[in-house]
Amino acid sequence: MNAYMQSLALIELSITCAVVCVWALQKFTPNPFPFTVKAFLVILIGNLLFWPMGMDLPLVAYIRGATGDLSIVLTLLLWSSLLPTNKPAPMIFKLTVAIISLCFYPFALGVGMIDPYAWGYGTITFLMAVLFFALVCGLANWSMGVWIIAIAIIAWAAHWHESANLWDYLLDPFLAIWALIALIGMLYRKRRDKARSGYLFRPG
Repeated sequence: MNAYMQSLALIELSITCAVVCVWALQKFTPNPFPFTVKAFLVILIGNLLFWPMGMDLPLVAYIRGATGDLSIVLTLLLWSSLLPTNKPAPMIFKLTVAIISLCFYPFALGVGMIDPYAWGYGTITFLMAVLFFALVCGLANWSMGVWIIAIAIIAWAAHWHESANLWDYLLDPFLAIWALIALIGMLYRKRRDKARSGYLFRPG
C-alpha cells in the first residue's frame, strides 16, 4: 500500500512539473496554446519525468526529494491554469495567503511561544477557520477557490499525502512565495499609478 501511495505521489508531482513546463513554454509564444495542445504536452512531459530513463529512480523522484509534496491548494491552482475558462485567483486570496505565510512560517520555525503548525492536527477551530476562508472565496465570486479548499480538506481527511497535518495540504513555501510576489507586484503597481497620476496632474 505504501508503494502504491508513493507511486501516486510521484504521478501527481510529475503532472504538476509538466504543467509548470507548459506554463514556461507559453511565456515564449505570442499566442496561447489550445487546451488539447496543453493536455498533450502535460502527458508527454509527465511521462518523461516519471519513467526511469536509465536512472535508478525517475527524475520526478529527485524533484520530490528536493521539494517534498506540494500542497493540494498549489497543485490544483497549477492544474486549473490549463483550463480554457480558468479564472485567476482574486487579489484577496493572494493577500490572505501572503499575510498568513508571513505570520505562519516565523512562528512555525520557533519564533515566539505560539506553534500554529500544531493547529493542523485536527483542531476544530482551525478547520472552521479554513471553512470560513472558503466562504470568503465564494463571496469573492471565485468558486474555483471553494472547490480547491474543499478538495484539500478531503485529501487531508483521506491521508492522501504522508503528512497528517492540514497545513501541509493548504500551504507550502512555493505557494507562499507566489502570494508574496503577487502582493509586492500589487504594491508596486499602486505606487507606479500614484506617481503617474501625480505627474499628470502636476500644476504647470
